Amino acid sequence: MNCTIRPWLISDAANLSLALNNPLVMNNLRDGLPFPYTKEDALFFINSMLSSNKNDTFPFAISVNHVAIGSIGAFRKDNIHSHTAEMGYYISQDYWGKGIATCAVKQLCEYVFHNTDIIRIFAEPFSHNTASCRVLEKAGFSYEGTLRKNAIKNGAILDMKMYSILKNESIF
Repeated sequence: MNCTIRPWLISDAANLSLALNNPLVMNNLRDGLPFPYTKEDALFFINSMLSSNKNDTFPFAISVNHVAIGSIGAFRKDNIHSHTAEMGYYISQDYWGKGIATCAVKQLCEYVFHNTDIIRIFAEPFSHNTASCRVLEKAGFSYEGTLRKNAIKNGAILDMKMYSILKNESIF
């Protein structure tokens, strides 16, 4: 299934709210998102992404047939890591297992590597999220290691995996 990444639109709020009102999606994301996730929460997020620093934040809606079904972004780190960006993404459960996340990850990496001075993009999925790990591997990311007991989510202490791709390694 084909996807595109595109800038957020205010009209994406209802679809964003729908995607995030699923505990199976939320349980694989970092904390800080309200649950239930309202349309007002989505509007706040979209507006903050639209007004973010374009040199440091690269946020996109993941779209299928012009409908936002998820989110992907890369976020520049600072100080000695200023040429590194952390990537995060999610898609609505109805679209899992269709290659959409891999498609979006590849597009984001291509955009960031071609339009910025970023030389390294990394992601840190929970180690039990094998689907997300596979997305990164299919997109050309290298597994760098396990970050043991690196997070607490829903009261459980969890390992995370570190994946990265370098600008000179990318096939984009």
